[in-house]
Amino acid sequence: MTELAKEAASRLDTATGAGQPVLDRLVALLDLEKIEENIFRGVSPRHSPVRVFGGQVAGQALVAAGRTVPEDRRVHSLHAYFIRGGDPSVPIVYEVDRIRDGRSFTTRRVVAIQHGKAIFSLSASFQKDEPGIEHAESMPDGVPAPESLPSLVDWAKESGITHHERPRPIDIRYVSPPPWVTRETGERPAHTRVWMRADGTLPVDQLLHVCVLTYASDMTLLDSILARHGVYWELDKVLGASLDHALWFHRPFRADEWFLYDSQSPTASGARGLATGRFFAADGTLIATVVQEGLLRVLGS
Repeated sequence: MTELAKEAASRLDTATGAGQPVLDRLVALLDLEKIEENIFRGVSPRHSPVRVFGGQVAGQALVAAGRTVPEDRRVHSLHAYFIRGGDPSVPIVYEVDRIRDGRSFTTRRVVAIQHGKAIFSLSASFQKDEPGIEHAESMPDGVPAPESLPSLVDWAKESGITHHERPRPIDIRYVSPPPWVTRETGERPAHTRVWMRADGTLPVDQLLHVCVLTYASDMTLLDSILARHGVYWELDKVLGASLDHALWFHRPFRADEWFLYDSQSPTASGARGLATGRFFAADGTLIATVVQEGLLRVLGS
């Protein structure tokens, strides 16, 4: 165990629950205002970057879809496109189209609108619970427990990556040194592996847990592409944005319990990179799979 990891572990008891106020703000962010049948309105955090975070708009769109679906149907997949950068200074309107209500499946399409234009679109499918055949990949072997690993803030203070020091609703623990560290050592696998959890306690509502994981799924995923080339957002001239995002939810889970996010990049070309990720619960159960393509322009390369 590194000295940084020992220091993180020694502070674990005093740190527990420290992120609850920040997590509560995320829950409030996902609690959309219904302004008309099939029309909802969401806002962005006060202290927001220049563009709306992709995980936020995806999570809010899924909330909008889910609120038009019977409670006995769980979301099992979503497919989304990021069309324009969102403006964090104005509300986002979510229009839900009730595509289909079948005996077992329900399909919804959501368009997020700002300034009269679509900035994001999402299609989501919901299904009634039913028995069936079962199998799943196993969680990677030899992954250390999240409690033994440094927090993102610990790594940020060690490395001077200032935007990682601000409070976050998601607790992130890198299993191995993060990409902004490996860029200096020459170790450049197209791979990242992190433990995550909502930093506090969430309400029981299963849709909320799915939306929080959707929010978190847009974190660290594109890093697996940059890691292969030894560049990083704040340290190099990198322009990036999510282009599309697909998630499949395999089994129920709690987003306020630790889950492993194992992601890698099979290819990058044409200023675009593809990243895939698997989510495992702490007991090794495969709970979700994600695929995303991102725009990545490394200026001066």
